[in-house]
Amino acid sequence: MHLKRLLIRYHPPAIILEYVKSGKTRSKTIDLLDLGSHTNIEAIADEISAQETLVAGARRSQVLELLLKLKERVCRADSHHFYLFKVTKAHILPLTNVAMNKSGTRFITGSYDRTCKVWDTSSGEDIHTLEGHKNVVYAIAFNNPFGDKVATGSFDKTCKLWDAETGKCFHTFRGHTAEIVCLAFNPQSTLIATGSMDRNAKLWDIETGVEVATLTGHTAEIICVSFASDGSRVLTGSFDHTVSVWDTRSGQRLHTLIGHRAEVSGAQFNYEGTLLVSSSLDKTVKVWDLDSGKCVATLRDHQDEVLDACFSCTGQLVATASADSTARIYSAQTFECLATLTGHEGEITRICFNMQGTHALTASGDKTARLWDVYTGRCLQVLEGHADEIFSCAFNYDGNIVITGSKDNTCRIWR
Repeated sequence: MHLKRLLIRYHPPAIILEYVKSGKTRSKTIDLLDLGSHTNIEAIADEISAQETLVAGARRSQVLELLLKLKERVCRADSHHFYLFKVTKAHILPLTNVAMNKSGTRFITGSYDRTCKVWDTSSGEDIHTLEGHKNVVYAIAFNNPFGDKVATGSFDKTCKLWDAETGKCFHTFRGHTAEIVCLAFNPQSTLIATGSMDRNAKLWDIETGVEVATLTGHTAEIICVSFASDGSRVLTGSFDHTVSVWDTRSGQRLHTLIGHRAEVSGAQFNYEGTLLVSSSLDKTVKVWDLDSGKCVATLRDHQDEVLDACFSCTGQLVATASADSTARIYSAQTFECLATLTGHEGEITRICFNMQGTHALTASGDKTARLWDVYTGRCLQVLEGHADEIFSCAFNYDGNIVITGSKDNTCRIWR
């Protein structure tokens, strides 16, 4: 066994050891989720060298060099000011969803006009129109981090898999008996999960187009699906007030998370796959331990329905968005509210972090999106110009491009 090379991953921070064993190239990831400005990287280099024989001795200096580079990037001050770059409008009927590839070079839009469009971010031009669905295209996604495939879920009860570069349709997945309203790729880009109004979720093999599993057990429509970062589990959130966690290999349900008193609006794993956050119309957010399936915290600060919740990239922070016009930032360790984001004049429908975890972006019914400092709660910028409610917002990986999607039937590219 010998080391081939050392790599770094900026978000979430990690060093990756690529090595050869028995003639095959393998890799091991050393996550550094707590890396920050106060981190003693000499001590970390010593610890890695002591634990990993592949980087012992002379390789320590190389590890230290990479740690310095990683720390510099992670702790770099981000003062990017966004300006409106392009406004796109091509669908003849209202938009349903917007999604971006990892780098932000492409984004996609779904529409009531039964199509999905692939857009070039730099030019604002549509590259492909993905046609073939017989009803509303509601759920859409890129297979990030790869970005070479697009999945579309429709009210026609089917999901389609497309080539993002050519617009060719690879597969049409049939099996649901009602509208598909959510979908997700696993991070390895081998499976697609679809959630439907028929109360079931399904797993599909991307290569063969074959159904791998039907996840049955919810008593109301499924409104969100999401994979753990290692792809071993998938969650389903439902209007039956519960979230279920499933094993992707066997299709068996591992946990049913019961506690919300109204419809679940969203759910997400943290990066490590140890916690899950769920938001609900019962005005609360719950954090669940995935070893035990028990609720470890209930966040009750919002005064109205909670419409979205997410973890930061490293899993150290939780963000929540509510119909009470506020968003909140919590510690995922202590569950203390660190900041309350006030300024919107309508319900906040979406919230997301940049990959550094320093800024949050909110989309609101007041026709604006806002950029926030997550540590101070200060509003850094108001993105104005949409003529109707903004229902979608997203950063690219580098945090220097933002896409907003609105009920005014336009997307705006901010750079």
